[in-house]
Amino acid sequence: MKAVLNGTVLAEAPEEELAQIEGNRYFPPSSLRTELFQESPTAYTCPWKGAAQYWDAVVDGETVRDIAWSYPDLRPGAVERVGKDFAGFVAFDRTVTFED
Repeated sequence: MKAVLNGTVLAEAPEEELAQIEGNRYFPPSSLRTELFQESPTAYTCPWKGAAQYWDAVVDGETVRDIAWSYPDLRPGAVERVGKDFAGFVAFDRTVTFED
């Protein structure tokens, strides 16, 4: 599965390595093209996942703010709720498309 923004692949991983949470596909950290991402200062805390880290992507010289997010330090019970350790996995904004 590929996460694509304006023709640029942001992440790529086999479908079985993804985590499906609340309608979002979360990609493992190793699948990201890290050179395209910068940490965002945007703050958010999910009541059951914990504090989120947002990411901006730079594609074709243009910065797309808060296009991705992850939960680096999961709250107790989050892994059990999902059935998979998704710490650091990255989900994407709805502007990103997914391709097989």
